[in-house]
Amino acid sequence: MTGTWTLLRHFLWRDRWMLTWWSLGTTVLYWSQAVSVKGLYATQAEFDAAAASMEGNAALISMAGPARALNTVGGQVTWQATAFGAIVVGLMSMFLVVRHTRAEEESGRDELLRAAAIGRAAPTVAAVLVALVANVLAGALVAASLVSVPLAVADSVALGVGLAAVGAVFTGTALLAAQLTGGARAAYGLAGAVLAVAYVLRAIGDVGTPFLTWISPIGWYQGMYAFSGLRWWPMLPLLAAAVLALAAALWVFARRDFGAGVLPTRPGPARASAALTRGLGLATRLQRGSVIGWAIGMWLMGLAYGSMGSDVGDLIGDSELSRDMFARGAGDLVDGFYATAIVLLALMSCGFAVSSALRPRGDEDVGRVEVLLATGLSRTRWLLASMAVTVAGSVVVVLAAGLGLGSGYALVTGDDAAVVDLTVATVPYVAPVLATAAVASLLFGLAPRLAGLAWLVLGYAVVVLMFGELLSIPERLQGLSPFHHLALVPAEDFRWAPFLALTALAAVLGGAGVAAFTRRDVEVR
Repeated sequence: MTGTWTLLRHFLWRDRWMLTWWSLGTTVLYWSQAVSVKGLYATQAEFDAAAASMEGNAALISMAGPARALNTVGGQVTWQATAFGAIVVGLMSMFLVVRHTRAEEESGRDELLRAAAIGRAAPTVAAVLVALVANVLAGALVAASLVSVPLAVADSVALGVGLAAVGAVFTGTALLAAQLTGGARAAYGLAGAVLAVAYVLRAIGDVGTPFLTWISPIGWYQGMYAFSGLRWWPMLPLLAAAVLALAAALWVFARRDFGAGVLPTRPGPARASAALTRGLGLATRLQRGSVIGWAIGMWLMGLAYGSMGSDVGDLIGDSELSRDMFARGAGDLVDGFYATAIVLLALMSCGFAVSSALRPRGDEDVGRVEVLLATGLSRTRWLLASMAVTVAGSVVVVLAAGLGLGSGYALVTGDDAAVVDLTVATVPYVAPVLATAAVASLLFGLAPRLAGLAWLVLGYAVVVLMFGELLSIPERLQGLSPFHHLALVPAEDFRWAPFLALTALAAVLGGAGVAAFTRRDVEVR
């Protein structure tokens, strides 16, 4: 254990911005639900009608969780935020743990650390402590933000404490995944799969098989019933699971060889396919799993939104604020609601676009680019191949979201034409999604260490959409969001000018990123 506290201080300093933004983002997820719900309904009767409509929607329950006390602000916060909050802290824990364990072993930096006078387990224990600190910080900020609304103190604290506990569980599963696998990418895949299974088990359990809910950490967290009859005993399985997962991971760590995983690495084929000898084929092969996963996820998200059907009036209520927020003041409430849903789905799709555009940064960071460029592959062809996959993948992900939206609407209303109509309505939003990805490509070309700032573009677009009017953000500042200029189809008629302008902007920024990359040095690790 020698050196653990020194490494912990170093890791916390290294991850200070990551911890800050993850914690603040998680806090905003909860706090924004409380603030927005408070002004949505003009009367309690409207609130009751909306709650009754939500409680009978199986798709929404599978997406969010058990419907309890939905006619209260606290009940709405618990219902709308806890499942996604658990996913957020799960992802945060996964990235932090694998970043400081398996990824460091894979890059060789951990071996350099171990050449100093530190204990064998010091880097691993320090990584776990960083993740636990991050989860406690997120939980504390969530609790404090809800108390400030104000909501009941005990229930607000329960949501924060439960969030930290479920994050600790996924810290343990991520650490175990890092011991079992032989590479960071495989560790991320396994830890992400555990997170996905926990969400799916909870979703299935909440709509028909309650037993499954109680074998999911997310189900345990939601089972605390904050703001609807608070109970603390579900903290026991959360803490027990966290301790068992961490203990199992440390036990495996103590018995495995350094640099190797417990699960054998599957050997690849003796000969590569012809496609892998070209830049585009290699880029496609490396990102196809991400494209498929995001497409399926966005299709399911669209399906959940579409399942609300045409009965959105009860959900939105009659208050001017709620209609401005969810229907954007459109004359037709249903069209306005689905126009806003399309923008939200496009913003979610940006998660894939930005992460895909930043993929070259990861390849450069681990030294893979240097090896590839030592062959006959040029810088320009390598980066253009990766960008081509980003463009194609973004189109697929956005259209999958639209297809899910139309399918869900058609299943509820019987309007089969909506499948095509709502899918086509998402097409214009490919332009702002690609423009956001192009910012990431430009930053990568200019200064790879700053490439992560592209996420701020997405964050700003979310703030403008959700809180632009509420915060009275000036129109000229709202115009900085690439999503602000497009017509809200199907509530408004499609306009070619902003679509073409954003498409051209994406092409110019992407081209500038390629040009900048060809003129700078490749970073060598």
